[in-house]
Amino acid sequence: MPLPLSDQVIVITGASAGIGAAVAQQLAQRFVGVRLVLSARRRDRLAQVAERCEKTGAEVRVISADLAVAGQAEALVAGAIAHFGRIDTLINNAGYGQMGPIELLPTAAIERQFAVNVLAPIVLSRAVIPILRQQGGGRIINISSIAGTVAFPLVGAYSASKFALEGFSDALRREVEPFNIQVVVIQPGPVQTEFVAVAEAYLAEAISDPASTPYRPAFETLAGLDQKIARQMWSGDRVATVILKALVAPRPRPRYTAATGGDLLVFLMTKLLPTRIVDRFWQRFYGIDQIKP
Repeated sequence: MPLPLSDQVIVITGASAGIGAAVAQQLAQRFVGVRLVLSARRRDRLAQVAERCEKTGAEVRVISADLAVAGQAEALVAGAIAHFGRIDTLINNAGYGQMGPIELLPTAAIERQFAVNVLAPIVLSRAVIPILRQQGGGRIINISSIAGTVAFPLVGAYSASKFALEGFSDALRREVEPFNIQVVVIQPGPVQTEFVAVAEAYLAEAISDPASTPYRPAFETLAGLDQKIARQMWSGDRVATVILKALVAPRPRPRYTAATGGDLLVFLMTKLLPTRIVDRFWQRFYGIDQIKP
């Protein structure tokens, strides 16, 4: 039998803000005594989240790490074990979205996207599996996206990374089930976090002058995307409630959608509608239809 959450050691990556911080704070509030390992690049922000969690009775270890840097994922797991002596749940939440047409993205930008969104969860999972197996089981929660099932133009690198994370999660779930290790995917839709601002910053870094490219009309549409999807955005706290649902379920589902109408959207876009119609819909949504040859 798994330990109650109040007795578990839970590692959360990307915990300095957004969904990761919301999960940490909800765990601390609802399960007094829970032990949390919080990781992200920004140690000052992590310290603020840790302080809030400690005020409600959680024991917290902060380990700053840049998961795009080789060796830091393994160091995170080693640090958690050195401090608490065990790990019961890993929440692979760290990630970001690299926007921009595939044609224009530098190879380095695509490599970093996959390093953070795919390779880091694989390395972290690989590091914790022997620990979980020795302890008799545990959980790995991978935070994916609706974009890991439905690919969007201008977000191709991000969608590709999340598709990869979904495939990895399915394979891993089937491999480690005999060890009582459960692998769960969470698929948020638009979320009111720093995601859009961070994506815009990485876009500006990767493509310095979008207006001079053939994709100019699409970039103009992309600039107003956050207003366009504002009604569909969930708060980080609302997504965190879905993650906690997966954590407390005795037999969690392989996937949980955390988006308004998310299950219907995925069904329509992947099962019901012809691919050509789906293509045209997203081309209009992202302004691709305004591009002239």
